Amino acid sequence: MFKKILIANRGEIAVRIIRTCRDMGIISVAVYSEADRDSLHVQIADESICIGGAHAHESYLNIDRIISAALVSGAQAIHPGFGFLAENSNFVSKCESFGIAFIGPKSGTMQEMGDKIVARTIAHSADVPITPGSVSEVKNHADALNTAEQIGFPLMVKAAAGGGGRGIRKVENKSELKTAFDAAKNEAIACFGDGRLYIEKYLKNPRHIEIQILADGHGNVIHLFDRDCTIQRRHQKMIEEAPSSFIDDFVRNEMGKCAVKIAKRCNYINAGTVEFLVDANKNFYFCEMNTRIQVEHPITEEIIGIDIVKEQIKIAHGEKLNLMQKDIKINGCAMECRINAEDPNNGFAPCVGTIEEMHQPGGIGIRVDSGVYQGYTIPPFYDSMIAKLIVTADTRENCILRMKRAISEYLFYGVTTNIDFHISVLNNEDFVRGSYGTDFCNEMLLNSDNKQK
Repeated sequence: MFKKILIANRGEIAVRIIRTCRDMGIISVAVYSEADRDSLHVQIADESICIGGAHAHESYLNIDRIISAALVSGAQAIHPGFGFLAENSNFVSKCESFGIAFIGPKSGTMQEMGDKIVARTIAHSADVPITPGSVSEVKNHADALNTAEQIGFPLMVKAAAGGGGRGIRKVENKSELKTAFDAAKNEAIACFGDGRLYIEKYLKNPRHIEIQILADGHGNVIHLFDRDCTIQRRHQKMIEEAPSSFIDDFVRNEMGKCAVKIAKRCNYINAGTVEFLVDANKNFYFCEMNTRIQVEHPITEEIIGIDIVKEQIKIAHGEKLNLMQKDIKINGCAMECRINAEDPNNGFAPCVGTIEEMHQPGGIGIRVDSGVYQGYTIPPFYDSMIAKLIVTADTRENCILRMKRAISEYLFYGVTTNIDFHISVLNNEDFVRGSYGTDFCNEMLLNSDNKQK
């Protein structure tokens, strides 16, 4: 087993990985920016190295400095967490060239599946349903119009290299197509340096359901069932639950089989997530594959009883999976709320500052993955998520009740968070019934604004 692992990330995911390293007797090396000197992950790691300035491109996105830190520290492997360089195939190639094990898929696989057009082609070739639309790149306005006429409106224009809700435009009719196409392309070039686009049919208010997979380097692939990530704001997830209350066991198993087929088709190794959109009739369509660990992985861990980070490390070390599909069982329900330092009443704008006082919830069935502490000053340079509150219970109804109890115990003074917004979602009748789609948060905010008027 590896003796030393460098964590190329920050915040709660870095803390999460360090904890598993400790459980496995592995020395952890934290890297940090000048703005993160007082961060929790720096304080609890066995070793820590400053790699640059506050801005991410000076530190957490600087491949050469992270590789140098690994070489200087003697780390044998790098865990990228999520975000930053986690899905950067150039970073993976650099690790491979220096003989440093990357805890994730190979660079070629990452490059393929990170390209949404190539990923759609792979899914299609594996007989996995994809949303109606273009399989290859839509190169110009004429191509876009031709595809639109085939699938009809409304539709979505999406960037091949997109992520985080960028490079996406909804198009209601023919008159909007050219403007949306140009806007998506310009945003894609600005954000990703890649202006390639594709078009797919817009699914009205679908469910966003994903399948967690594990694959070793010996041809073994299993899935760990599903997570429902439908509650989103600005195409970014807020509340996730496992398993989904919307699909039945037949659909769940079929989605799992499809996720495994895609992983095998692209020779995937390590942990990954295959995401699907599911319509009102429970027809599911491949959306994309995330070639890394997900923010919401704890809810799968809680219902399956597996440390996914530990499995990642073992796979990267060359070990075979010691689990078979028949061994994987769902036990109860789990739910996660992402606690962000942001103001929902101001367009979810980030809110930085010092956490003057803080109390985190506890009790039976409560897990908190956090990267902050009382007295910590949240820097303005990074993502607004500061913690994840995870609860487990025997049923979804009890899970919601437990989450309402737990999140109401949270105390933050000095910074604004989205906790009240989470509570309003948990109390919403449609959410409690499980009757909602990806437009839920937008509709809830619109209804709230109308009531205030």
